[in-house]
Amino acid sequence: MVAKEEIVKQIDLWNEEFGKKPAEEILSFFLGKFKNKIALASSLGAEDQVLTRMIANIDPLTRIFTLDTGRVFPETYDLMARTNEKYGIKLKVYFPDAKAVENMVNEKGINLFYESIENRKLCCGIRKVEPLKRAFKELDVWICGLRKDQSVTRFFTKTVEWDESNGLIKINPILSWTEKQVWAYIKEHDVPYNELHDNGFPSIGCQPCTRAIKPGEDVRAGRWWWETPEQKECGLHGK
Repeated sequence: MVAKEEIVKQIDLWNEEFGKKPAEEILSFFLGKFKNKIALASSLGAEDQVLTRMIANIDPLTRIFTLDTGRVFPETYDLMARTNEKYGIKLKVYFPDAKAVENMVNEKGINLFYESIENRKLCCGIRKVEPLKRAFKELDVWICGLRKDQSVTRFFTKTVEWDESNGLIKINPILSWTEKQVWAYIKEHDVPYNELHDNGFPSIGCQPCTRAIKPGEDVRAGRWWWETPEQKECGLHGK
């Protein structure tokens, strides 16, 4: 087993080499190097749809998975089907543990997340973080669609990172992309995307925790809008 210090040192070297390289070049290198030990964790957002298209062109056998929390929008399910059909792939879907959800709802209520940050993080933990950890088994690397300008919590994110909470290398190939670049790519390559994006939803998660944003609002303002910006992470990115 490679020591963590050696991994971190290698990550620093990769950041020097790939920090400013095109996303396709970054993906080609890491998909080739890690083969069946790498996967895209897709939220089915615009950024992850861009990465899905790139990965399908480089190696369509690469594992791409998503999480069904049980509270997602109908439009999200439709996008799952359209994405599979468009690229001839099968998104792997992970679900939360049914008993854990049942116990949480019976104890805390169906919409517990509005009552406190602790409740909201409990819900995210059961519906998202635990299934994600199961999805990470047998992986060494996960690919993510984070961008720096999405949130104040992501400003210091790097192209290649050590994900301490999951014990994995995390790759952020479109980290420096702007929202304009994402949508230009989607339009140019006819990438399937969630129809809610056309209705004021730049970031889409669970239905009760996502709203459309108003003109001039931050792109993440519609996620957990009752909380302050520095608290708006669900635990998937080690925050």
